[in-house]
Amino acid sequence: MLEIYKLFIGVLFLMLGFSIGNYLASITKDERKQGQKWFRLIIIASLIGGLISLIARNDVLLFTFFFIAIVTSRSLKK
Repeated sequence: MLEIYKLFIGVLFLMLGFSIGNYLASITKDERKQGQKWFRLIIIASLIGGLISLIARNDVLLFTFFFIAIVTSRSLKK
């Protein structure tokens, strides 16, 4: 039962990442133009790290990497 609570809290924070990412993208418009290739690299590295964490069954790293990927991906929107 404790695992279900941990997963629920993790998913809740991942959903919070969308609004945080949108907020950061709105206040850092100048950095979005210059850092497009770096944002893509961060997203790819975070997704790879998340998949490795999924295989290794490390929930903390899994949610951390996916949170980073979500927040960073919001900066790529046009």
